[in-house]
Amino acid sequence: MSSLSPSRRTRRTLALTAVAATAALAFTACAGEPSPVTKAVAQAAAPSPTATSSVVSSIQPAAGSVSGGTVTLTGTNLGKVGAVQIGGQPATVTQASNDKVVVSVPAAANFQAGSVPVTVTDKSGKPVTTAGSTTYDYQVQTPVDKQLAYALTYWKNYNTAQYGDLNPVGGDCANFVSQTLIARGWQMNADWYNHDAAEDWSPAWGYVPSMDQYFRENAASLGLTEYSFDQRDKIKVGDIVMFDWNNNDSLDHVQIVSAVQNVNGQIKIKMVGHNEDSDYRDLDEAITVDHPGATGHFWSLSK
Repeated sequence: MSSLSPSRRTRRTLALTAVAATAALAFTACAGEPSPVTKAVAQAAAPSPTATSSVVSSIQPAAGSVSGGTVTLTGTNLGKVGAVQIGGQPATVTQASNDKVVVSVPAAANFQAGSVPVTVTDKSGKPVTTAGSTTYDYQVQTPVDKQLAYALTYWKNYNTAQYGDLNPVGGDCANFVSQTLIARGWQMNADWYNHDAAEDWSPAWGYVPSMDQYFRENAASLGLTEYSFDQRDKIKVGDIVMFDWNNNDSLDHVQIVSAVQNVNGQIKIKMVGHNEDSDYRDLDEAITVDHPGATGHFWSLSK
């Protein structure tokens, strides 16, 4: 028999009843709206909204040239960003602060247009949350874009229906370079032309020595500047490379620059063209391995 007085037994019963009611509310709330007790416990247990995590809120501009460009990522805690990839290619971070990261966009793979993913990781390699769009839209916008998009489309699969194939009469390299210049925006004229899929073509269009002479005689109007192979710092994608394989003052070959790379402080030139059909042929390999002692020059385009 309890030794508690009636009044104390009553207070104890009321307290137990309150505890039981609270527990019941917390339990039944699992099937519906959380009870105040559950909310308080959850709020106490949950970490604060990661004041130290990085979040990318926008990518501007969200579209740009297939030749590359610059984008700015905005958000919070972006000083922790370690790497950015656009279309699976590394994008160099040129400026970083707490709320902004400026990135150099690489050229699109094979200069082809399309939407590609943007991924951002922090310095530990963990993905950074992106609140907005996670894609970048490569577009063919400039004359160089059009030239390189054409070149990387037809370097292997010739556009014979429109321009024919001059391999049977000595080689198709100049014919192909001329085609890329048409894609860039040049116009045929009385000295430089290819009609009816190579049924009728001029030497300046399809014969390397005559092409070089045409460039030299019309350099100012065509926007061309000649540079030696030692002046690679002047060269850009879309420029023209002339070769004299035998160093006998008679040009043999021509290609278009498809990439300019800085490798350990040295400028490497890659080329696209016909005869040896290639998309990223290395200039140094061409003049040391393929044709030792070969010489040549660049024609850099401003139009």
